[in-house]
Amino acid sequence: MRANYRMQRLFVPQDLGPDASIEPSPQQSHYLLNVLRMTDGAEVLIFNGRDGEWRAAVEAKSKKSARLRLVEQTRPQPPRPDLIYCFAPLKQGRLDYLVQKAVEMGAGILQPVITQHTQVTKLGTDRLKANAIEAAEQCGILAFPEVTEPLKLDRLLAGWEKDRRLIYCDEDAATNNPLPALQQVTEKKLGLLIGPEGGFSEEERRKLRALPFVTAIPLGPRILRADTAAVAALALVQATVGDW
Repeated sequence: MRANYRMQRLFVPQDLGPDASIEPSPQQSHYLLNVLRMTDGAEVLIFNGRDGEWRAAVEAKSKKSARLRLVEQTRPQPPRPDLIYCFAPLKQGRLDYLVQKAVEMGAGILQPVITQHTQVTKLGTDRLKANAIEAAEQCGILAFPEVTEPLKLDRLLAGWEKDRRLIYCDEDAATNNPLPALQQVTEKKLGLLIGPEGGFSEEERRKLRALPFVTAIPLGPRILRADTAAVAALALVQATVGDW
């Protein structure tokens, strides 16, 4: 069922069900009552990533506080996408963009990865989760991704499922065309690995190329910024072996 983009959408952590009534956060109440100027009976769409999407009526308790009374479910909860999106963290603004686009394009797990050239090695996941929720609210996504704690590349590879193909972007590939390599991928379970702004080290490339579950792809003849490469790679994977 297609998302309704004409109504305001809000993420809430509470369980959702018939005849439930929930209290949004103070920030959400302020947004509904004082920014959008909604009054009693106005309707919004709410979701929690578990119970589908629900139409809810606004009930103003005061000028600063509202409640949301669930009216009906508008969309059932879909399964979370199975694509694991592994990325070296970037500086804040570009990282926000990277996470938002990954959510929009069907990542099921957001896995930060610390590589030898990663510039941002200390990363709080709360901001990543907030960006994922914002993207889901704006784009009608119900099954937004799980955000996991950062892992070093060696640990990621050691614990990788051997029946899940890991595709990574290799700027030193011998060709500019990614399609032949992607057309050889037959696995349904996929992961995508995006390197840092300085690229993977030679040692990391050797490790990746030696693993039987890894496929290297180029991203054309031009040098791309890491956040641009992330979007380009997601589009390629989804269009050739993903859910497009």
